[in-house]
Amino acid sequence: MREASLSRRRLLTGSATLLGAGLVGGCEAPALRDLTSPYGLSNSLTFAVQRWLLRGQPLAREFGPEAISAVFPTINTTDPDDPGYRRAKTSGFADWRLPVGGLVERPGSFSLADLRAMPSRTQITLHSCEQGWSAIGGWTGVPLAHLLAHVGLKPQARFIVMRSVDGWWDSYDLFDALHPQTILAYGMNGADLPVAHGAPLRLRVERQLGYKSLKYLTGIEAVERIDGLGQGRGSMVAELGFPWYAGI
Repeated sequence: MREASLSRRRLLTGSATLLGAGLVGGCEAPALRDLTSPYGLSNSLTFAVQRWLLRGQPLAREFGPEAISAVFPTINTTDPDDPGYRRAKTSGFADWRLPVGGLVERPGSFSLADLRAMPSRTQITLHSCEQGWSAIGGWTGVPLAHLLAHVGLKPQARFIVMRSVDGWWDSYDLFDALHPQTILAYGMNGADLPVAHGAPLRLRVERQLGYKSLKYLTGIEAVERIDGLGQGRGSMVAELGFPWYAGI
C-alpha cells in the first residue's frame, strides 16, 4: 500500500510525466506547472531536466565512517537568539515540539522522544555549500516520508513547507520530500545533533545544495501551492536571489 502511494505521488510530481512530455512542453506535473511562471524559463528547464535525470530516485553517494570530516563548518545562525529556543535548550529540549499540519489527515505535534521512537536512518553524505566549501558528515534521523505517512498527506498536497526558529523557511516538492535520504536529523556523527548544526532537529536534503537543509526546525506544513507564501518564490532564500531548486 505504501509503495503504491509513493508511486502515485512520484507520478504527480513529474518523475514519469516528464518522460513523455518533452521535458517542459505540455508537462502536467503539478510541481513544474506551479513553478514555471515565478521562476523563469531557465530555472524551469533546469528543474525539468533534473527531474528527468533523477526519475528513478537514485540515492546520493554515501561514505564510510572514515570519511567523516574532522571539521564541519557552521555558517549563518549557530545559536538562535530566541527566548523560546533558549528555554528549550536549557531543558535539553524536553518540552520542544514539532507541529505538523496543513493538508494532512491527522495533524499532530511531536516531541523529540516521539521522533526518536520512529524508524530511523543513518547516512554519511557530502554537504555542498553554495559558498564553495564541502564537508562529509553522518546524520541520523527519521525519514520525512515516514512522518508524512504517519500524519497522512491529503491528495491535494503538493509541497512541504518547513519553518525555522530563526525566521527562515523553505519548501520542497514531494519528489524530494519523499526521497529515502530526506530525513529529519536529530543526530550527527554518532552523537546528539549539536546546537551549532541545528539542534534539536534539522532537515537533510542530500540531493540539493546545503542551504536547502534547514536548521532549527519549528514546523512542517503540507500545502497545495507555494506562490501565495512570502513573496511567492517558494522560500526565504529564493527571495534573496538564490534558486528555489538547488539540485546537485
